Amino acid sequence: MMGLGLQVAWLLMLGIPVACIAWTVTHEDLFREPRQYCQRKCVEARSLVRRKFFYLFTCEYCFSHYVAAGVLLVARYKLLYQDWRGYLVAFFALVWVANQYMSIYNRLRLDIKHEQVEIKSDEQKVDIHKVDDRKAA
Repeated sequence: MMGLGLQVAWLLMLGIPVACIAWTVTHEDLFREPRQYCQRKCVEARSLVRRKFFYLFTCEYCFSHYVAAGVLLVARYKLLYQDWRGYLVAFFALVWVANQYMSIYNRLRLDIKHEQVEIKSDEQKVDIHKVDDRKAA
């Protein structure tokens, strides 16, 4: 059995690919067309099961559960317990960690976008002042 420190280190490391896969599939342009198809089917499907199935590919939180289950199957990672309870605890902990990573990433992207908008606004103000100075001269 791994020590608790090593288990936590594994948890933090396994959260990275879970977050990466879930975010890429549900947000990035690489999967835009399949995601748009799923968004349409999520609204248009008649049965509840079909709507929920297609919704899975549009929600990073929902999709992260399936990715985490896949990662646990491949890695055979258990947390705190050596029996089935270890998989259960690891599953929910891994989903939580991955969603924390995605929240941090989303916040970072918003901050970067906000800074870019501010820079562009400042550049436009400078350009306007240059034009006004030329007119005055």
